[in-house]
Amino acid sequence: MSTHGGALGYRATATLPLRVELVRQLRRRRTVLTLGFLVLLPFLLWLAFRIGRDDRNRAGGATLADLATASGLNFVMFTLFSTVSFLLVVVVALFFGDTVASEASWSSLRYLLAAPVPRGRLLRQKAVVAALLSVCALVVLPAVTMAVGVVAYGMGDLVSPTGQSLAFLPAASRLALVPAYLALQLAWVAGLALLLSVSTDAPLGAVGGAVMVSILSQILETINALGDLRDYLPTRFNSAWADLLASPIDWTHLASGAFSGLAYATVFGLAAWWQFATKDITS
Repeated sequence: MSTHGGALGYRATATLPLRVELVRQLRRRRTVLTLGFLVLLPFLLWLAFRIGRDDRNRAGGATLADLATASGLNFVMFTLFSTVSFLLVVVVALFFGDTVASEASWSSLRYLLAAPVPRGRLLRQKAVVAALLSVCALVVLPAVTMAVGVVAYGMGDLVSPTGQSLAFLPAASRLALVPAYLALQLAWVAGLALLLSVSTDAPLGAVGGAVMVSILSQILETINALGDLRDYLPTRFNSAWADLLASPIDWTHLASGAFSGLAYATVFGLAAWWQFATKDITS
């Protein structure tokens, strides 16, 4: 025994290293399947456009889907618009909502804490690893989509449905900033999913709860009668990343979206820490 009453050589800061937790999560089937699906999705979309009908000459003007095959950049823009509001929300909610609740459902959480890993450290390490996996997902999807799009549709200009165009290099550099914005804006999903994860023993409940809140927020956003109150909804600025492709860039909604995401994440994160610190771990 040490002079402080703990086991000889025990250091709280040495418990549950990030490398160990990251390897554990990377080996999980849900991580492999999730990241694998994000890699496969651009190929599925390319195949859909390949075998589908070309209706770009129909009346009514061009849409994002009509312009998706105009260039590799347009392919990336279409994919992002198609996935930001739901698929990427599910991915972030999965990595954060499953992280603690899965340990509780496996009855392994109390053994981790008995190692002993301090509760605050355990929650932090798991949140950091979940954040790394989420950022990886947010980068992998547009990166693979860009590679597939350039090979399939070339390095032409980015053309919007309004007729505006942006040269390849400037547009590509701006698209590279999209994952950074999404990481900040979707931080609220991470915080909420983490809070639900420490509040339940059911991983599906934590993940589904965060996704349902996102869907509810998007529904409320369509109600014009709410007026300026809609600006306080967490999903209000989830499409503001498109402002990065404007000429010049309008930073107003981008800044609001980043601030909103971080503010909600801070509140949810503190609530998760308090809940986990005071929770009676019996499973």
